[in-house]
Amino acid sequence: MHIYRFPATRVGFYTAVFDAYADKEAFLSCSDRQFSLEDSEISVTPDEEKALRVKRKLKQYDKDSLHDIDYVLRSDGKDKEDAAFRYIRCICRAKGAVRERFADPDVFKAQQYRHKVAWEMDKMYGFLRFAETESGVLYAPYEPDCDLTELIVWHFIARFSGERFVIHDKKRKKAAVYNGKDCIVTEFHDPDLYLSADEKDFESLWKTYYDAVNIQSRPHEKQMKGSMPVRYWKYLPEKH
Repeated sequence: MHIYRFPATRVGFYTAVFDAYADKEAFLSCSDRQFSLEDSEISVTPDEEKALRVKRKLKQYDKDSLHDIDYVLRSDGKDKEDAAFRYIRCICRAKGAVRERFADPDVFKAQQYRHKVAWEMDKMYGFLRFAETESGVLYAPYEPDCDLTELIVWHFIARFSGERFVIHDKKRKKAAVYNGKDCIVTEFHDPDLYLSADEKDFESLWKTYYDAVNIQSRPHEKQMKGSMPVRYWKYLPEKH
């Protein structure tokens, strides 16, 4: 197997697709994952022109393909880069959209990864909790399985029009920072966080309400875990 190793950028990925496309033994990866000693490694240098050529061809065959591929690359699949690469090969062979061809294992895997991202995005719209800081900025920490920040921030910009907020992916150490007009996604480490007095009162009131509506004699942990996976409870004030 030939391991095409590239920097974790979109240009790096599409360059690797260009370089590896004709290689039947190619496997694409941007991780430090260790492979067999029998495998050979090929280092990919990002090339804007090569990347653009691949993307132009994909748009020609399927105008929505880049959206699908972006989702696959944002998933938590260990072989997501290679899954996206094989999905691209399917599109190019068919010279058209293939997303409904679930009998093809390469298409099926790519769509599974894409679905995982869409599923988790939908969950985050309801599970993300914002807290008001002393400076008036709303702060929402989370640790999603998939790389969602650039995708979900637009929902919250529409929802909190004019508000200043930070959505902090603590797992990936990055955040979407919105000042009420403009948004950037940047590297972001744990901040010194001081909640406003109103926020502390609100959290206390919310916990009191949560305890009041929870019937102690009829625990419903199983139902809660079904609708709200335990791994998301860490940043829910009502669970502390």
